[in-house]
Amino acid sequence: MTSPALDSRTEHLLRELAPQVLGAVIRRYRDFAASEDAVQEALVAASLQWPRDGAPGNPRGWLIQVASRSMTDHIRSETARRRRENVVAEETDPFVAPAAGSGSLAEQDDTLLLLFMCCHPALTPSSAIALTLRAVGGLTTAEIAKAFLVPEATMAQRISRAKQSIKSSGVPFQSPSSPERDQRLGAVLHVLYLIFNEGYTSSAGPDLQRADLSSEAIRLTRAVHRLLPDDGEVAGLLALMLLTDARRPARTGENGELIPLTEQDRSLWDQAAITEGVALVTATLSRGSIGEYQLQAAIAAVHDEAARAEDTDWPQILALYGVLKRLSDNPMVTLNHAIATAMVEGPAAGLELLEALDADERLAGHHRLDAVRAHLLERAGDREGAIAHYRTAAGRTTSLPERNYLMTQAARLSEERGRSSTG
Repeated sequence: MTSPALDSRTEHLLRELAPQVLGAVIRRYRDFAASEDAVQEALVAASLQWPRDGAPGNPRGWLIQVASRSMTDHIRSETARRRRENVVAEETDPFVAPAAGSGSLAEQDDTLLLLFMCCHPALTPSSAIALTLRAVGGLTTAEIAKAFLVPEATMAQRISRAKQSIKSSGVPFQSPSSPERDQRLGAVLHVLYLIFNEGYTSSAGPDLQRADLSSEAIRLTRAVHRLLPDDGEVAGLLALMLLTDARRPARTGENGELIPLTEQDRSLWDQAAITEGVALVTATLSRGSIGEYQLQAAIAAVHDEAARAEDTDWPQILALYGVLKRLSDNPMVTLNHAIATAMVEGPAAGLELLEALDADERLAGHHRLDAVRAHLLERAGDREGAIAHYRTAAGRTTSLPERNYLMTQAARLSEERGRSSTG
């Protein structure tokens, strides 16, 4: 007898609860690898039972209870860990949620707590980010590898080593103190940034966007902003997410096809999100110290405040990218700076800047470099070159909507070439 199919609502609920449950179980048992296994067992049990019997009144508590039973069995099965049974018996019941207004923000949001816990001092920043994307964001190893511009096998090893490093470090995997939290903030923000980006433009699959990921990144960044309201980069990141996500309703057509920024119906943009984002970035820029997220938010605000694509203040965007380039060696910043340069000084100037990126191993084989080059070549009148690079970019992306868009551009130029040759 087959189990009832898991409906989308239940699937979304389990995805939302997974990091919360993992945070609660790790907070109690201090063992990441074993807790992760136990939570996975609980999620499997829920996916089998809930469609048949209905979801329990307290889904989060149910999952924590099932995972805790698995952890108890695990502890009892290992002689070296028998002394943990006394700790388990003495701890408070994890199933009771804190009363409204009680405790710190981290105590009230196990997902946020898990976020800071994963940025462990035993880990390098890149390993901490990879582990958190896996535990909190629910991204696959392939998706994380795509975000880091590294092979999937490399990322799998990195995540495995991260878990082992935590285990062998002797440093407890627990809620960080205030000083520890401040030290881990940079990694936490980077994690949220990557989760949002994966949700806003999926690296693979049939859908351009994964709203569940981008919405969760915004929710968590709001939580961090409430925790640290005076931190400019936290506010800048939240503003960047809001200003970018505001365009989401206009980014795809009826059939899920990609609609580029210049062709979007701007009346569909979320004006409330734009207003909030502009207010946030305006307030944080006025405080003096400026960081990368604040600058990116300022660039997004310039785009969003243009009523039409042709009204975009490209000189201001170019100036902002110039400042951002001095703060960051991210090749994507250099790529976007080349686009802004092309919009202000012409496509030849932009193409010249792209040449420096050809030797950057982080972008080797990345479809976006070919896509940008194709666009600039088209603007420069090099139809043949544009067609070739659109096709190369299409072959390198694993996102179906992006691939379709790039192939459509190549086909459009081929048709134009055919008409001009017969005319």
